[in-house]
Amino acid sequence: MLSFVSDPLDHDLTVAGTLAANLFASTSGTDSDFVVKLIDVYPDNAQKKGWNTEEGPKPGQYAESLNGYELPIAMEVRRGRYLTSYEKPQALKPNQPTEWNIPLRDHDHVFVKGHRIMVQIQSTWFPVIDRNPQKFVPSIYQATASDFVPATQRIYCSTTMPSRLVLPVHALKRQAA
Repeated sequence: MLSFVSDPLDHDLTVAGTLAANLFASTSGTDSDFVVKLIDVYPDNAQKKGWNTEEGPKPGQYAESLNGYELPIAMEVRRGRYLTSYEKPQALKPNQPTEWNIPLRDHDHVFVKGHRIMVQIQSTWFPVIDRNPQKFVPSIYQATASDFVPATQRIYCSTTMPSRLVLPVHALKRQAA
């Protein structure tokens, strides 16, 4: 898993509309999945209600708080075999960087001042999504044990291969009281 985490925000940040991840990625295999997650990370001091700040929370109280909570905002998986066509799956070329456009659908969310923005990229989401054998086979559902092979996934971040998250940021106009 690859994680990117921002510094705590110095102001509220509103995103509204179609979110997406545009990755430049490769795999040493001939098939792969990439999962992208956009997460709102609460500060460690998000909830102090009823706590004595000198003694801290009572046993079990911290686990029930929002302190450090990671709220998933958008999550999506993209399977490599379908990058070109959903009707005609194709093998990926090993170790060849390819652009992966991963729609994260429409969302409206405010990342509150003091929160952090986290992006996680991973190549499996098992058991939420079935395992990808990392080897192109006609049907993953008919893959045999020998079809499941180790593979190395890479994400590229450069001027020629600019992996990025697309967030439509909106400025809020505040009305005078």
